[in-house]
Amino acid sequence: MRVLPPGARVYIVCAVLGAIACAAPAFGAAGPPWPALLLLAAPGPALELLRSPRLLGGRVPDGAGALPVVLAAVFLLPPAGAALAAVPGGLALPAAGRPAAVRRVWHAAQQALAAWAAGQAYALLGGPAALAGHGPGRIPDFPYVLLPAAAAAAVFGLVLAALEGGVLAAAERLPARTAWRGLLTGGPAPHAVHGLAGLMMAVMWRSPYGVPAALLVLLPMCISCWALAQYHRERAAHQATIRALVQAVDIKDRYTRGHSERVGQASALIARELGMTDDRLEVVRIAGILHDVGKLGVPTRVLRKDGPLTPEERRTIELHPEYGHEIVRGIGFLDEARTAILHHHERVDGSGYPYGLTGDQIPELARVVAVADAFDAMTSTRSYSRARPVPVAMSELARCAGSQFDPAMVAALARAVDRHGWRPLVTTDADLQAIPSGALPGLPAQPPLPAPHPEAARPAARAARADPGADPAGGPPAGGGGGG
Repeated sequence: MRVLPPGARVYIVCAVLGAIACAAPAFGAAGPPWPALLLLAAPGPALELLRSPRLLGGRVPDGAGALPVVLAAVFLLPPAGAALAAVPGGLALPAAGRPAAVRRVWHAAQQALAAWAAGQAYALLGGPAALAGHGPGRIPDFPYVLLPAAAAAAVFGLVLAALEGGVLAAAERLPARTAWRGLLTGGPAPHAVHGLAGLMMAVMWRSPYGVPAALLVLLPMCISCWALAQYHRERAAHQATIRALVQAVDIKDRYTRGHSERVGQASALIARELGMTDDRLEVVRIAGILHDVGKLGVPTRVLRKDGPLTPEERRTIELHPEYGHEIVRGIGFLDEARTAILHHHERVDGSGYPYGLTGDQIPELARVVAVADAFDAMTSTRSYSRARPVPVAMSELARCAGSQFDPAMVAALARAVDRHGWRPLVTTDADLQAIPSGALPGLPAQPPLPAPHPEAARPAARAARADPGADPAGGPPAGGGGGG
């Protein structure tokens, strides 16, 4: 069980006491209508149950289910009643970590405080009167009711984000700026959508059709929860597929273990420096991770051979980009990554393989992965070669820019390394041996490495085995990296 720092405990206790103070007036003589409060409090836990993996096959992000109901309570009840109605849904939120009970109480207090603050803003801007409407049919005052509803939703999101940042700063001992980074700017936007759904529910509640019509609004929300869960389930399946392929390659070619993940990281650095969109950046990262998946089609005896390759063995290993292309052909979400897998050993001067493409004929993603592949091969320690310092590796890439590598990709990597440094998740095979199984997120657990072969001390021979185009004199490998 994790022990919370004293500052975090004090922060949580203050939040709980504040939530109790906000909800206490609901138990007074002028309290909210209890039937309405109970009806609005019940859907929160029910929607959180619908989000569970057993029912939907994959958990969706917190707040995707119950928040519209909480905001409907803000619009329909006094602030104290809204705070009380938010508590059950907060208690039902998943506790991602220990102590679970403390986390659930914290979630409930956080939701209650945010609902109370939103209710105060809604009342201050005349929201209850605008929702009550005028005339015989008591029609809500549109569009005037939208302003207090939007303000209430914004306040709800801001308070949630501010409280979350505070507890992160207290529990993790983070600087305030770091703890709140992204929370205050990214939090309110989704709550605007939840606010519209909550307002629709409140309008239906006050209509002649009453509570049953309002509860029907929950149906599309439940369908949205289900659809979002299916998306997350599919994404998890994609990641599992990638992990399985990487693990298969790493088990077969033990001398480049961890190389695939590092190439993915370096490829993402280059892509970000080039200004690629997030979606395309993810594609190039996956392409970097899977660039050597074709080694599954190369005989293990060739991959693990000690000493120089014969011409026939060299031709065999040069087929691994085409094998990789075929392996991922039937995996729909890897369509664009296939071209990088197929062409990552091409050279801009046309002397690469498998097709001898030149310059811009080589797909952009393949040019990115080629540079990332060579960079990691030079900066990683293997049983057959020592890691070169990053500046030396960058100088070597610059020397080969224009002949082997795209100069724009080399320059992008240089800028990225200057700005961010190079701190890969895994740097050497020895590091992987020292890390307990399962300790690295995103990397499969690896079996222990076998003892190196006596001939492993011959760097030139091993480099030739790892890549048929390797330069024994120490230059970067001729097909884009000694890692394959």
